[in-house]
Amino acid sequence: MTSYRFGVITRYIYLANLIAQGVIIVTGAAVRLTDSGLGCPTWPQCVPGSYTPTPHQAESWHKVIEFGNRLLTFALVVIAIAVIIIAVTNALQQRRQGANVRRDVLYLALIPIIGTFAQAVLGGITVLTGLNPYTVSAHLLVSMAIVAGSVALVVRSRVTPPRPLMVPRPVNLLAWVLVAVSGLVVCLGVMVTGSGPHSGDAAASRLPIDTRTIAWFHADVVLLFLGLVVGLLVCLTVIRAPKRALRLTYLLLAIALAQGAVGYTQYFLGVPELLVALHVSGAIALWITVLFIPPTLRLSGGTDQPPRVGRAVPSS
Repeated sequence: MTSYRFGVITRYIYLANLIAQGVIIVTGAAVRLTDSGLGCPTWPQCVPGSYTPTPHQAESWHKVIEFGNRLLTFALVVIAIAVIIIAVTNALQQRRQGANVRRDVLYLALIPIIGTFAQAVLGGITVLTGLNPYTVSAHLLVSMAIVAGSVALVVRSRVTPPRPLMVPRPVNLLAWVLVAVSGLVVCLGVMVTGSGPHSGDAAASRLPIDTRTIAWFHADVVLLFLGLVVGLLVCLTVIRAPKRALRLTYLLLAIALAQGAVGYTQYFLGVPELLVALHVSGAIALWITVLFIPPTLRLSGGTDQPPRVGRAVPSS
């Protein structure tokens, strides 16, 4: 197998992992929104004495949704193992060629498998504690952290450091501030959901927070986020930043505006399930997009192709 073909396979495997990590967040939201969180009331078994749902289970169709989400964990494990195999194979190839082994990529390749097993344990604790709202919220936040690691893996596997900045340092700093604020938006969104009506089961408790207050605080931070996105767009346009950075920032603005529209609509309509699911999907898309922006502000240099010719902007 040629180095180029192996590089393509590597890229697809890492992207598949990123997509899978996002998909399981959506299916987890579906479990919650359909009150199927205790469709399998025990863990690691679905019901006492069986790892799969039984025909006469009291949980009815909820068992199918919860068990289906559990099955996706096995798919994540398979992909995570493939990620490690690819990363180790690349490292061995680099060593044979006398090149420096990319230890950063190796470490990042461990995130999906470690994160998936950690999520499995956390999911078990969540079920055994009757969908404790704190563990449910932690479940989603850990998933977002795994997604961040998966984005870093995709980026780092395609470039060779060091890569000089193509923009002034203040613009790069603004991009990272945008990432931090988006993380705060996600955390506040989790708190809004954790205090709202969708607990995953009718009997589950909620976070002891006033939903209206935290929702408006969440909206205020979203407005700050939108302002920062517009500010970054202006900066990137003025300095004629790389086109890919501009395209991603415009995409981020579009997603953020759509998220705002969905968020306000679901709030005033009493948070219907379909809109909540759409809002969660949008949050994942927003998080992934904003994480891809800072790397586009540096000179590109692929590991499987020659670097593009370009002039780096002095960062001092």
